[in-house]
Amino acid sequence: MALTQSAQLALQTPAPFFSLEGSEGETVSLDDFADAPGLLVIFLCNHCPYVVHVADAIAALAQDLQAQGIAVVGINSNDTDAYPTDSLPRMAEEKARRGYVFPYLLDKTQEVAKAFQAACTPEFYLFDEGRSLVYRGQLDASRPGNEVPPSGDDVRRAVNALVNAQSPLSKQEPSIGCSIKWRPGNAPA
Repeated sequence: MALTQSAQLALQTPAPFFSLEGSEGETVSLDDFADAPGLLVIFLCNHCPYVVHVADAIAALAQDLQAQGIAVVGINSNDTDAYPTDSLPRMAEEKARRGYVFPYLLDKTQEVAKAFQAACTPEFYLFDEGRSLVYRGQLDASRPGNEVPPSGDDVRRAVNALVNAQSPLSKQEPSIGCSIKWRPGNAPA
């Protein structure tokens, strides 16, 4: 398991546009969340041990955030030819099994991951109502084997600051996980 750290996209960056196929056959775009006061974009996949470790916490977090009106979307940018466990049919199974209440989308071209400067799974991006980036980084301090239970604390603090009209968190820890599985010749320079 090779560790990769998130690239820390600059705060205040506008949300990159996406329009992707979902695990249930739907097409979902950034515009579909226009009315939400915030948007959490999660880069994840099915097989990464770091995602598996926090998947239930992600499901619970998404339910809590959606109850507050914050939109949530998951994006899988892995090469599904090399990693068929991350294919759309398997994403649909994972969504049902985990109880994800958010759209789970496949970034086949990997252009969306590049636009976000996403590097690993899981990785979290929180945008405000104007779709300006206010948080990027880790879910919490939990990692496989470190005995810290997954809680979503870092993302929850960022959301609390957003909904309470406070400044973005001054300390934002990068996410750590498995690298996005780039298609041959497609990795960012």
